[in-house]
Amino acid sequence: MVNLHRFANPNRFMRLSGFVLPWVSGIAAITFVVGLYLALVVSPPDYEQRETVRIMYIHVPAAWMALFSYTLMAASSAAALIWRHPLADVAAKSIAPIGAGFTFICLVTGSLWGQPTWGTWWVWDARLTSVLILFFLFVGYMVLFDAFDDPTKGARAAGVLAMVGFVFVPIIKFSVDILELRTLHQGASVSKLSSPSIHESMLWPLLTMALAYIAYFISLLLVRMRSAILAARVRSLRMMQAERASRVTIAPERL
Repeated sequence: MVNLHRFANPNRFMRLSGFVLPWVSGIAAITFVVGLYLALVVSPPDYEQRETVRIMYIHVPAAWMALFSYTLMAASSAAALIWRHPLADVAAKSIAPIGAGFTFICLVTGSLWGQPTWGTWWVWDARLTSVLILFFLFVGYMVLFDAFDDPTKGARAAGVLAMVGFVFVPIIKFSVDILELRTLHQGASVSKLSSPSIHESMLWPLLTMALAYIAYFISLLLVRMRSAILAARVRSLRMMQAERASRVTIAPERL
């Protein structure tokens, strides 16, 4: 745990993130270009869904990243509540809008994909409803974090919500495969590593897009955390300047 705190030092984080950010941003840009080319040009249309299947290359990685983002946000919240990790609250707060964005993309593209495939924009089944709840959890976290005058209280309340809401992550992931609930949503394809039910011509574009999403997530997270640290430093400097100004004003009155 000492090592975690050592690497969470704000100054050390700023130096490390400043080195990593250009590289991961470049990876995100390159993999997005390559992934979109493979998905929209090279990948063949599905024999049933035809060109509509191309929505998969946007929808599926967004769903993966929505789950990953919430898991990481809940883990950061736990680190802040249990171990008082110096940058854990900063990380959790920075992840929330990114995860909400991925979840929103998942919901919108899922509706666009579902209408021609299922004949409806939305169904209230286990998988889709759980993703909608996940979106509300992200939004609730952001609202609760800023709902208190004391930032510490807001961070703790939002952290508790993130940890309690974490029970929905396995429900979303395994609602179809494990619980065997009735749903229009298809089961897992890529996770069946021994015999994936997706052809290589579609699998590699999908995995490339997933890598692009991951690199993009890391880039946004680093940018948001760096901005939060710099904003905290600016506030601290302003408070110090205000205190010095008040002392200068009070001193002549005492004389």
